[in-house]
Amino acid sequence: MAETDQALPPSDQLAAMNLTDTVEKHAFSDRVLIRSIVGRPDGGAGLAGQRVRAGGWVKTGREQGKGTFAFLELNDGSCPANLQVIVDAGLAVLSKLVATGTCVVVDGILKVPPEGTRQKIELRVEKVVSVGEVDPAKYPIPKTKLTLEFLRDHLHLRARTNTIAAIARIRNALAFATHSFFQEHNFLYVHTPILTTSDCEGAGEMFQVTTLISESEKLEKELIKNPPPSEVDIEAARQVVSERGEAVKQLKAAKASKSEITASVAELNKAKENLSKLEERSKLKSGIPKKDGKIDYTQDFFARQAFLTVSGQLQVETYACAVSNVYTFGPTFRAEHSHTSRHLAEFWMVEPEIAFADLQDDMNCAEAYVKYMCNWLLDKCLDDMQFMAKSYDKGCIDRLRMVASIPFVRISYTEAVELLEEAVKGGKKFENEVKWGIDLASEHERYLTEVKFQKPVIVYNYPKGIKAFYMRLNDDLKTVAAMDVLVPKVGELIGGSQREERYEVIRERYNFGGGVAS
Repeated sequence: MAETDQALPPSDQLAAMNLTDTVEKHAFSDRVLIRSIVGRPDGGAGLAGQRVRAGGWVKTGREQGKGTFAFLELNDGSCPANLQVIVDAGLAVLSKLVATGTCVVVDGILKVPPEGTRQKIELRVEKVVSVGEVDPAKYPIPKTKLTLEFLRDHLHLRARTNTIAAIARIRNALAFATHSFFQEHNFLYVHTPILTTSDCEGAGEMFQVTTLISESEKLEKELIKNPPPSEVDIEAARQVVSERGEAVKQLKAAKASKSEITASVAELNKAKENLSKLEERSKLKSGIPKKDGKIDYTQDFFARQAFLTVSGQLQVETYACAVSNVYTFGPTFRAEHSHTSRHLAEFWMVEPEIAFADLQDDMNCAEAYVKYMCNWLLDKCLDDMQFMAKSYDKGCIDRLRMVASIPFVRISYTEAVELLEEAVKGGKKFENEVKWGIDLASEHERYLTEVKFQKPVIVYNYPKGIKAFYMRLNDDLKTVAAMDVLVPKVGELIGGSQREERYEVIRERYNFGGGVAS
């Protein structure tokens, strides 16, 4: 049937196929997304015969038939798959189309390719609308596989690679899913400050925000261009003020006319103003302003020290005490000198707060959220996850399905330490010592999730000495109602706690110590 259709003129093909499927245009463009064609269950075959406009960037291109036509693999970033485009030489200069990175917009008719080909659908071009040429000798993103380190030097083009584009789509899906989860469960999205004077993570980990440096640099340039007045200049200005003052006195004593006295007073005021400016300018000094040997932050933009936020927790908690269920989702910043994947200078963090809830509710919410996110990826981003499985992590899809489908193990911190101690007795070696009271290291967390249980684990009731003072003290007076969600290949994914609501208890822990701020 496909071969017969291809032999017919385009108008006859449309009539013969009696199409029921239609391809949807982009809402704000006259083109169609490539995803809406090749992302269908039938690979786009059901759209054969339809005329569309497609735009994108050439992944690969080659001239065929001794230069009579060209094959282009076109991608517009809407999905990892490409749309095969066939262009005849009579429509454009093929050599300008086939280079990797070329931007093209074309009109054409969708057709089912001959049997035995990988594609389910291809676009036969009827008109080349526009071409954005590239110089193949200079275009830095070839069709070969590139290292992530290489891409750091070509930030403006890295999104055209399969890896970065897939990550962008996955992050987009997870961000949307985050809002969907909390909105579906009646949480209020609260925007917390990015610039803050609060530190809820402990000193020494925050990026400072200041205008003192830039203002100091401006002043230094200004003083070089226009040096401050010398003492001689100031003394001369004082002399002028004295002379103008004496002139006013003489006019008043001589009972001069009102207009004469007014004019003389005006000259005196002008001299005083000039002196004031000179004296003020003489005080200007280059460098960061200091007072009593310390930086004078009263001269800064906020008149005090300010930082990029490490957490929106402090602000969003105030909303939880008014509107019950809230969450914040935004950028946070940590000034930690680390080059591991677990410590980033900038990252986005989700922080929900639930009123009238205990630790069990907290764990239930965390587990439901993780499962929701995994299911969302499997449903919305399976093609991108398949690319990741092929290129980076063969087991990522299986792990997503496992995490999404099975109950998480829940054990106390004490039970977790006992299991780790048993492993050590059995010959397991950890770099970090295992004993009650330690903060579990990544290797401990991964042992529990990947070896012992082979599934996600929630560890709860941590020693009070390694957790924040505001976490609720348990009846044993040794542990607090805190929990961490641990997952295979990562370790800790989520941390949370039940807050201490007993005023006397939290005041005592704050005043006399009972944990570290976190």
